[in-house]
Amino acid sequence: MGTRGRIGIQLSDDSILSVYHHWDSYPEWLGRILQTHYNTRQKVEELIDGGDMSACWNDDNQPEYYSARGEDCPPRLDKDMEEFFSDGEEYSYIFRNGNWFAYDMNYFDDMVAPEPVEIPAGPLAC
Repeated sequence: MGTRGRIGIQLSDDSILSVYHHWDSYPEWLGRILQTHYNTRQKVEELIDGGDMSACWNDDNQPEYYSARGEDCPPRLDKDMEEFFSDGEEYSYIFRNGNWFAYDMNYFDDMVAPEPVEIPAGPLAC
């Protein structure tokens, strides 16, 4: 079973362009991968342009996009953070003003709002 996540980038009009991320989306892994390897707007845009994925980083240091297996899962555009947070993943990440922000969506706790969480410092051994 995956730890589902959503990776987004906030655009100038406050809308958020995002993709689904299936495996290991908790901050101790995905958060650190994003901070280490996708730490510029250009890198984040390139990652999101590929669409939904199983993982953004594998043994070959590449994303595993669903499109590689023939699925059409393009990025999703949400008008604001409320809409972005409404899809049911366990963790959400937004690249905004040059920084990553992580949220525990409290998926397993009914009626609890998204909660900002800290991304642990330092890169993973990749």
